[in-house]
Amino acid sequence: MIRPPQSALQLAPICAVILIAFAANSVLNRMALVSGDTGPAAFAALRILSGAAMLVFLVMRGKGGVRRLATGLRWQNAAALATYVLGFSFAYVTLDAGLGALILFGVIQITMFAGSILAREDIPPRRWLGAGLAFFGLVWLLLPSGSTAPPLAGAAMMTVAAIGWGVFSLQGRGAKDPLAITAGSFTLAIIPGLAVLAFTGLDGINAQGAALAVASGAITSGLGYALWYRLLPQIDSSIAAVLQLTVPVIVMVGGMIFLSEAMTLRLLIATLLVLGGVALAVTSPSAPARRG
Repeated sequence: MIRPPQSALQLAPICAVILIAFAANSVLNRMALVSGDTGPAAFAALRILSGAAMLVFLVMRGKGGVRRLATGLRWQNAAALATYVLGFSFAYVTLDAGLGALILFGVIQITMFAGSILAREDIPPRRWLGAGLAFFGLVWLLLPSGSTAPPLAGAAMMTVAAIGWGVFSLQGRGAKDPLAITAGSFTLAIIPGLAVLAFTGLDGINAQGAALAVASGAITSGLGYALWYRLLPQIDSSIAAVLQLTVPVIVMVGGMIFLSEAMTLRLLIATLLVLGGVALAVTSPSAPARRG
């Protein structure tokens, strides 16, 4: 039974756990790569494997688990998910955790905004303004400017990852069983994950790197996504979108604490522009969908 929407304040504890889990993916991935405990392909492959194991376990615990899992096996969803996980991991070879999260978050929102345009939805003016402000913040952040510009390769890989996650999210809109679809997608994504690992020559992973990858896959991805899907029916969609605005900020704090990353003025201004623009966009009044 789906519960009626509740305020974010009533659900604050579980909201905090979920948002920290989402943010932890960036910190864990960057931590494993910086320390040399793993290569990006090995981390991504193990993250997918452990995430699939956790999500399949959760699906199988419920009624009709095998049938649900079978309906969730969708190659197009798995391809988008694999693009996200692999791009994410390779991007963090050169990007700081906070910078990567900001690029990821901003491009995801732009991708989903583009999806709304392609679906011929009526978009309120305030949403256009918010999307434009967020896009300007990202462009300004990524423009070359001496040593403050982010590494081009890392920014490009994170952009690809964000498009993958945005497409995966758009594909899952209105899904009757999002947990099963996510479990099926992780399961199929094992194939491209292992293929990239083999192609890169098994870039190596030690015990500590494996522990970080499993934590990212099984706990902060698998359990994090499961909790998020359980929470969504209980809050308004606009509140859910605004809550996610805190993720890049949490990542930046985590990066400063665990990775000694610095907060530059350029990154701070870009963060305010992107998060402010997205907040403006997601809190604008909904408009009726245009029929085509």
